[in-house]
Amino acid sequence: MSALRGQVGGEISVEMDAAPGVDLTKILAEMREQYESLAEKNRRDAEQWFFSKTEELNREVAINTEQLQSGKTEITELRRTIQSLEIDLQSQLSTKAALEGTLADTEARYGTQLAQLQALISSVEEQLAELRCDMERQNHEYRVLLDVKSRLEQEIATYRRLLEG
Repeated sequence: MSALRGQVGGEISVEMDAAPGVDLTKILAEMREQYESLAEKNRRDAEQWFFSKTEELNREVAINTEQLQSGKTEITELRRTIQSLEIDLQSQLSTKAALEGTLADTEARYGTQLAQLQALISSVEEQLAELRCDMERQNHEYRVLLDVKSRLEQEIATYRRLLEG
């Protein structure tokens, strides 16, 4: 290998005839400048697109956050309303139960009083029927006695006429 290096290590001189006037360095510099300009423009466009999208997303986040907060507030208010309505319902159910208890007591009390009044009415009707019977009996006896009296008065009148002559 070192022998090969020694042979290659010698100098080789190559001469070329090139077309005069073409400056590759200048062309490469212009191309590099164009690509850098294009890359800078693309970077600015991408940055502008990124900022506009970021701003748009921030607006959407703000709107959605506001809507979320509004929704949370509405849910809280609805929960309060539900809780208030449940308390009101329990109160109404308690009132209903109390009124039903009072109604049952009142019905029982007046039912007992009604039964007592019915018994009293029946008793009074019985007494009235007995009084009617008694009055009819007394009326009959009175007529009989009145008839006896009339006959006796006639007899007495007849005897007086006979005695007087």
